[in-house]
Amino acid sequence: MSSSPLPLATLATFCRSLSTMLGSGVNILKAFQVAGGKSQSVSLQKITAQIVDELRKGIEVSEAMSHQDEAFPELMIEMVHVADQTGSLPEVLKGLADHYDNLVRLRRSFLSAIAFPVVQLVAAILIIAFLIWILGMIASGSGDKPFDVVGLGLTGTVGALTWLGGCFGVAVTGTFAYFFLAQGLKGRQFVHSALLRIPVVGGCFRSFAMSRFSWAFALTQQSGMSINPSLQSSLKATGNGAFAATIPQVTAMISAGEDLSFALSETGLFPQEYLELVRVGETTGTVPETLERLSPQLEEQAHRSLSALTAVLAWGIWAMVATLIVFFIFRIALMYIGLLNDAGRM
Repeated sequence: MSSSPLPLATLATFCRSLSTMLGSGVNILKAFQVAGGKSQSVSLQKITAQIVDELRKGIEVSEAMSHQDEAFPELMIEMVHVADQTGSLPEVLKGLADHYDNLVRLRRSFLSAIAFPVVQLVAAILIIAFLIWILGMIASGSGDKPFDVVGLGLTGTVGALTWLGGCFGVAVTGTFAYFFLAQGLKGRQFVHSALLRIPVVGGCFRSFAMSRFSWAFALTQQSGMSINPSLQSSLKATGNGAFAATIPQVTAMISAGEDLSFALSETGLFPQEYLELVRVGETTGTVPETLERLSPQLEEQAHRSLSALTAVLAWGIWAMVATLIVFFIFRIALMYIGLLNDAGRM
């Protein structure tokens, strides 16, 4: 069993290899053996061997994948489950490969754009810690009262360590809190609902969720899956807890005879423009085709939103660094003015 999720790049290559072989008529057992065997990931090689063993017992692909200790993302398992029911595994795997390739490119773009500002922020924090320490050492050696450079009573070695612990502790605590709160559907619903309300961040999350929903719903409907299981799989495929939490509400309304556009509008998660397109698709009987055409547009919109989010974060970090620099310039200037005044009185 794998103890950690597989890297996105590994998943993309694995899905594309499987899709190509299965689309060419290769037996599913052989396809998994070859795709896993040629992977450079030792974990994936072990996982595919276990999957092949389970497939020989007659277990579905999605179930066999779900037994691999969360090595595969929930989205992938949900979509493969859809493919198990509809016989469209090569097409689903190709879509997943494209999706994970896009995520890899987006992550690289995000990290490259944010890396330099983050380095500057970390450097500023370390420089301030050094100033706290060195000014405390100088004062200790001369017997004078140490200058409180940050205005928080932090001086010397203890002050420098407290400053570093506070700054980096906030980042670690925030990261831990996010992953702790995002455990389980209720937690993800709370966290993702909060993120959807944040300007720029919310638009990015919403666009990605709607793109995945559109892609999954079009695929499941075109494959002949009934409406409620299709909606369940599609809302789970968003990877967003706020969307997944609406499954009981949406399916209940559909079962009661409500239109899809109305059921989606009642969730409060889909924008009016999207709902209008769904409504037009319902009148013409082309909802799956409409959402299939819409999915790439939403994916592109999500990319633009992520670029905007990256720019906002980069500028925010720049602003923090600039504020720290200006603050300490004034603090040091006031220190020297005080020293000059003291010297003038002597």
